[in-house]
Amino acid sequence: MDFYRRENYLKKMRGFYHDSEMIKVITGVRRCGKSSLMKTIMEELIEQGISEENIILLDLDLRGYKSVKQPEQLESIIDKYNHIQGLKYLFIDEIQNVSGFEEVINAYRGEGEYSIFITGSNSYLLSGELITKLTGRYIEFEMFPLSFEEYVGMKEYFGKTVSSNLTEELDQYMNEGGFPKTIFYDNPEDKRTYIKSVISEIFEKDIKRRVKIRNVSVFKVIQTYLINNFGATTSLTNMLKELHKSGMDIKRETLNRYIQILIDAKILYECKRFDLKSKKSIQGEQKYYLSDLGFYFATNTDNRINYGPALENIVYHYARSKGYEISIGRIGKLECDFIMRDQTMEYSYVQVAMTIMANKETENREYIPLESIADNYPKYVLTRNDMIQKRNGIIHKNIPEFMSNGELFS
Repeated sequence: MDFYRRENYLKKMRGFYHDSEMIKVITGVRRCGKSSLMKTIMEELIEQGISEENIILLDLDLRGYKSVKQPEQLESIIDKYNHIQGLKYLFIDEIQNVSGFEEVINAYRGEGEYSIFITGSNSYLLSGELITKLTGRYIEFEMFPLSFEEYVGMKEYFGKTVSSNLTEELDQYMNEGGFPKTIFYDNPEDKRTYIKSVISEIFEKDIKRRVKIRNVSVFKVIQTYLINNFGATTSLTNMLKELHKSGMDIKRETLNRYIQILIDAKILYECKRFDLKSKKSIQGEQKYYLSDLGFYFATNTDNRINYGPALENIVYHYARSKGYEISIGRIGKLECDFIMRDQTMEYSYVQVAMTIMANKETENREYIPLESIADNYPKYVLTRNDMIQKRNGIIHKNIPEFMSNGELFS
């Protein structure tokens, strides 16, 4: 099978392909492409001259492996490959299907004969069991649905029509999201139907099987509320008041728990505020971004784009796919949309807007917070499709060109 190579992730992992001491754990929202990434790595290993005999794939959701539930069964299957000479490359998909898999995987890791790659349900893989039993012995590689850069690249790779107008392509990307399989559906309704099925699958497989939710109806109301209000400052107190008005009274700790479940399942990502003067995180003023905008548009009948939060969501995940840590910046009463920190601890500051061309007040709203930051790290204003402006050394770029070129904040 032919796979589009997602270089953002492959380049982070290549240095660990032949490492038998570290378990490679690939996480990400369901259907974002984890299994395809593993198969791409298998292709690259063969291209490097590794014998196909030494590459082992166990997809525990497929017929033939679905009955593998106990650690002894998993161990028995892996043992069949022990006779193969040289380093063996073991890929296990949906590993959470096996209870107590950690001890088995860690035992094979300890023998030094296997380079191990695993994927599975995020709410389980990132739980206390894995962290406790495999501390210091695994590396997490987090995947996201397609960024705009990858969305365009994958469409070109598979011969799908790509508009010569990148702004039109960006709007289409916002509407249909970045789940790789949606690219192969031409009908917008089919795309929405598929994304709705992903939401249902996450609830049934990643949430319902792992955690007890006493009041499913309240949980789904909270899920819908957060999906519909992505990119907005979220106050738990206000959410509790809204639920109360609807006749749903729950405890604050229950609300916190339900939100954490959605984060563990990678439906939501929390972005906290950081005060640039005190150098401290600000509690209770976080925003939540969707792992994919398709979650919003597939569950709402209104197709109109609210460009502000939608563009923020796109920039947030683009930066995360490039390895940046992100928070929201507070400078006195002003706010900077994103503080980006790369792996070398270098910073950059980013404002995101649909346009800065409406009037001088609109332009000032985006530039003044950046101009108020005293350090010399790079500062960006990102817009949808404006004439490029020059002001006080701040870099102005349009999002479609910036992302399609794979640019970094540096």
